[in-house]
Amino acid sequence: MCGIVGYIGKREAYPVVLEGLKRLEYRGYDSAGIAIYDGNDIKLCKTKGKVSDLELKAKNDIITSGNLAIGHTRWATHGVPNDVNSHPHYSNSGNLVIIHNGIIENYESIKQELIKRGYIFHSDTDTEVLVNLIEDVQRNQNLKLGKAVQIALNQVVGAYAIAVFDKNKPNEIVVAKLGSPLAIGVGEDEFFIASDASPFLEYTKKAIYLEDEELAVIRLGKDIKIRKIISDELTDTYIQELQINLEQIVKGGYDHFMLKEIYEQPNAIKDTYRGRLLVKEGIIRMAGIDDNLDRFLNANRIIVVACGTSWHAGLVSEYIFEDLARIPVEVEYASEFRYRNPVITNKDVVIAISQSGETADTLAAIKLAKQHGAFVFGVCNVVGSSIAREADAGAYTHAGPEIGVASTKAFTTQITVLTLIALKLAKANGNISTSNYQYHLQELELIPEKVKKALESDKHILEVAKMYKDAKNCLYLGRGYNFPVALEGALKLKEISYIHAEGYPAAEMKHGPIALIDEQMPVFVIATKKGHYEKVVSNVQEIKARKGKIIGIVTEGDVDVKNLADHVIEVPDTLEALSPLLTTIPLQLLSYHIAVLLDKNVDQPRNLAKSVTVE
Repeated sequence: MCGIVGYIGKREAYPVVLEGLKRLEYRGYDSAGIAIYDGNDIKLCKTKGKVSDLELKAKNDIITSGNLAIGHTRWATHGVPNDVNSHPHYSNSGNLVIIHNGIIENYESIKQELIKRGYIFHSDTDTEVLVNLIEDVQRNQNLKLGKAVQIALNQVVGAYAIAVFDKNKPNEIVVAKLGSPLAIGVGEDEFFIASDASPFLEYTKKAIYLEDEELAVIRLGKDIKIRKIISDELTDTYIQELQINLEQIVKGGYDHFMLKEIYEQPNAIKDTYRGRLLVKEGIIRMAGIDDNLDRFLNANRIIVVACGTSWHAGLVSEYIFEDLARIPVEVEYASEFRYRNPVITNKDVVIAISQSGETADTLAAIKLAKQHGAFVFGVCNVVGSSIAREADAGAYTHAGPEIGVASTKAFTTQITVLTLIALKLAKANGNISTSNYQYHLQELELIPEKVKKALESDKHILEVAKMYKDAKNCLYLGRGYNFPVALEGALKLKEISYIHAEGYPAAEMKHGPIALIDEQMPVFVIATKKGHYEKVVSNVQEIKARKGKIIGIVTEGDVDVKNLADHVIEVPDTLEALSPLLTTIPLQLLSYHIAVLLDKNVDQPRNLAKSVTVE
C-alpha cells in the first residue's frame, strides 16, 4: 500500500523523490514525508494529507538541497493519520532515519523492552520502534548499518519493505523486503529505490527486484550487495531491463486515469490475446499451459484465489471453466482461504489472480497451497511481481500500467486470460466441439471492436448518471455469467462515489433484497439476450411492480426490457461466455460519471490503496 521512494547519487535528490511520490499516489495514502541529507544534517518534512501539501510545506520550511533523500506516502495502520505518525522516522539519536511499508506485528513487546533501556517514542507507529531497534543493535554491537538492520529484522515478526540510512555514512542506503514490494533502479553512479518502477522510469530502465527476506546495501561507487536476511548468504544480483515507458503512466489528455484506462480496454484486451489467440490456425498458444497441460487435465479441481475485482474475475472464470471445460472450480477469497485450514492436495491446481502481483493475502494463499503440494498458476499484470515469481507457472495480462485505484482494464484482461485457458483446456480434454471452439475463438477476437462500440454510449451513460447521482442505495442484478458483473458494478460504485450498492443474483432478489425496493431505489439489471433472459425479464417485472427505478444493460435491439425499464444502455451481441467483457463497460462508465458529478477523487478514493500489501 504505502509508497517508498529513495535516491542517492549526483542529482538533486528532492525533486527526484517528490516526483516519485506523485507517481506512487495511486497506491493510496493519508500522509506524506521526505528526509534529505544536505551534507551536514538530515532535514525532515512530513505532513498529513496529500503530496501537494508536503510540497507546499517543504517550500515554506525551506528544505535545503542534497544528493541523498528518502520519501514516503503512508496508509495508516498503527496510529492515526497525522504529522507525527507520518514517515520518515528518526531514531532517538537522530542519526538513523527510516521509511517502512508493512506491519511489524510484535512491535509492542519490542517497544516495551526499548523503553526499559531508555528509548523515548514520539509516535504511535511500529516503524519508529523498528528504527530504534536497529539503532540499539548498531550501538550495542558496534556494527555497520547493514549488519545492524539484518540482526534487527531477524527479531521482528511481520511484513516490511524498508529503506534506512545513517547520517554518519551518507554514501549508502540499506533496503530490505519481506512481503512488500521493493525495486532498485540502477543508473550511472546513482541508485533509485521505489515500491515499483514508476518513480525512476525517466532516469533508468535497469531494475533489481528484491525477493522476500533479502537485504541490499546500496553504496555509491560500489556494486550492490544482496544478502539473505536469515542466513547472511550472498545472492546473485539480477538486473532486468524494464519494458514499461513513462508515457504509459501519464493521463494522455484524459481527466482521470480511470477514464483513460476504461478507454484503453479495447487495446488492452487485444494485447492480452496477441500472440496467444491464433484464430485462423484454430490454436491458443500459452506456454504456461502448454508446459503444464497434464497438471490441469489431471487436476481434481481448480481453486481460484483472489481479492476484490480479481475475485470477481475469478467468479466469471468459474462459469467458463465448468461450462466449457467441465472442470470443477472453487473460487475463494484469498484472505479467508489462508485462515480456514482448507483441504488442498497435490491433485489441485490453484490459480492466483492479482493485478499488481503483490496482494499480501493472495501471496499468503499461494504459499499455503504450495506447502500442500498444489500446482500454482499466477495471473497478474506486473512483470517481475512477487506472485509472478512465486507461482509455478503463469500468464501475464499485458494490460499496461493501471494507475486508477478502481480496477477496470484489470478485470477485462483477467477474464480474457482465463477465457483463453478455459477454451484451451476444453479443446484438450474434448469437452467442446471443434465448431463451437472455433466460434468462441472468432467471437473473442471481435471483442475489442465490440468494446469500442460499447464505449460509444458514454454520453448517454453520462445523462443516466446525472439522474441517479444522488441515490443513497443501489442494487445490481445479474444471472449466470453476469452475476459477477453485478458484483463488480456495485463495487465500482462503492469504491469511487461512496454510494452504498449491493450486487445479487437476480433470482435471489425475492429472497430478501426485494424488501428494499421502492420508487427511490435504482436497480441496475444486466439483461442480455443470451442465457436466462426470460427469467431476468420476470425479475424486471417484479421490480417494476414495486415502483423501482430500472436501468437495463441490454443487447442491441432489445425490446422486452426496453419496454419495462426507465433507461436502457445497449451493448453489442456476443456469446454468453464473453458477455461480461461487454456488460461491465457501461457499469464502469456509470460509476465514473457519478463519482465525477459528486466531485469525488476518482483516481484516489478515500481509505483505498491500489495494491494491498498488508493484511
